[in-house]
Amino acid sequence: MDKPIIANREVTKHILNTFKLRADKKLGQNFLVDEEIVRKIVEATELTSEDTVLEIGPGLGTLTQALALSEANVVAVELDKRLIDVLDKTVGEYKNIRVVQGDILKVNIQETVGAPTFKVAANLPYYITTPIIFNLLEQKLPIERIVVMVQKEVAERIVAKPGGKDYGVLSVSMQYYTEPEIAFLVPAHSFMPAPNVDSAVIVCKCRKEPPVDIVDEKIFFRVVAAAFSVRRKMLSNSLRNMGVSGDDVKAWLERAGIDGTRRAETLSLDEFAQLTNTFKK
Repeated sequence: MDKPIIANREVTKHILNTFKLRADKKLGQNFLVDEEIVRKIVEATELTSEDTVLEIGPGLGTLTQALALSEANVVAVELDKRLIDVLDKTVGEYKNIRVVQGDILKVNIQETVGAPTFKVAANLPYYITTPIIFNLLEQKLPIERIVVMVQKEVAERIVAKPGGKDYGVLSVSMQYYTEPEIAFLVPAHSFMPAPNVDSAVIVCKCRKEPPVDIVDEKIFFRVVAAAFSVRRKMLSNSLRNMGVSGDDVKAWLERAGIDGTRRAETLSLDEFAQLTNTFKK
């Protein structure tokens, strides 16, 4: 099928003009117009003709088209009702694309995708990206990998290791659910209009099992949130936000074998697991 490549500045302009659309700053819209970047996103998703890929927020169909050319089965969920007609014109002829109108935070994802396992690719407005990723991960869906464009600073926080200033709740949470890595950086001129921030594509390989043994997942995330609740505070102080007295926090840290003068950003996933597993005692 000889269709014009949507990831092209002139083609994107033509689509926007035809449908009388424009990038909405309030919605954080920036259209990707770099064919090489789109190709690299598809490569990072590692698709075959046997795969099903969920694309969240297909927009004009820029990434959708490239995903379809991999011969994978593409399920694209779009929130904006106005864009359904656009997608029908831009990618409607591809037999391996199914467009679904709906809110990814509300639809039954497993039912919508209709495959035993699947991959996820997304190029979303940055303000909504992290909530959507966590919505996917917390549901324990059979996702193999998530490939998503994020703000460069967010990508650095996701992959950060203990001891650095970028390491925090996001780092611990994402590394609990996945094995994340930054695939490549994306320059501002790859978008129309160009954003004011640098971007990065991150690949998150979803774990079949958590990397640490914990007695209670909810307590684990409560401990992590409390530990980081006041950055630069010692654990002996920040862990009081678990609703525990100072003396009990001291006894708890002793049982866990962790020095109370340490700060949350120095703790590994194993040490957070140790804190979790000694909490109830």
